[in-house]
Amino acid sequence: MRTHKKRVIVIFLVILCIGLQGISVFASDYVTLKYGSRGNDVVNLQKWLISKGYLNDSADGIYGPLTEKAIIKFQIASHITVDGIAGKQTQSTLYQQPVSRGASTSRSDYATNLYWLSRIIHAESEAEPYKGKLAVGNVILNRVNSNEFPSTVKGVIFEYYKGIPQFSPVAEGTIYTTPSQTSIQAAKDVLNGDLGIKYATYFFNPDKAKGSWIVQNKTYMTRIGNHVFYQ
Repeated sequence: MRTHKKRVIVIFLVILCIGLQGISVFASDYVTLKYGSRGNDVVNLQKWLISKGYLNDSADGIYGPLTEKAIIKFQIASHITVDGIAGKQTQSTLYQQPVSRGASTSRSDYATNLYWLSRIIHAESEAEPYKGKLAVGNVILNRVNSNEFPSTVKGVIFEYYKGIPQFSPVAEGTIYTTPSQTSIQAAKDVLNGDLGIKYATYFFNPDKAKGSWIVQNKTYMTRIGNHVFYQ
């Protein structure tokens, strides 16, 4: 009887080990993976992305555009640096999350983020080029992923500093204006990983505001349409 139990335990352990070979839970050394990377490390990464609902593709071992977008989505959802690269921070966060995203929660969060992001994009950049709309949306998400600002899209938009809203549409009430289809699409693109402009967390229209504090304390990045962007 004891011999039989031992055989059962041994067989169970063998099966468990074989199953774990498919997806490594932890890696002792994190090899930075990015667009163009290939191999077993990419396969492992893709399997985890698939298991958590971020990648709707096969684990082919090729770090292409779909894998890059999946990584960006994961980084946005995890509030970590968003760069489309699976470095140590991204991999350790991904491999140490045992619970997959719930479908209903994911849909609810996405709908809420889309609702507010499309409205701030519309209110701030209705007359701006599409690239400018994407950039405004990215400023919001870059703030969400920064430790210096609130951790949600709505929280960032409605943040106050010394009793003053950080975004003028909140003070003016235009944040509640129904957004155009173009603004909604821009919000969708941003939420789906279109970085537009990386790292920028501030912007303003120099024809309407001096932005003295931003100019003196932040690093200028670029100008798109009527807006200048700073990091």
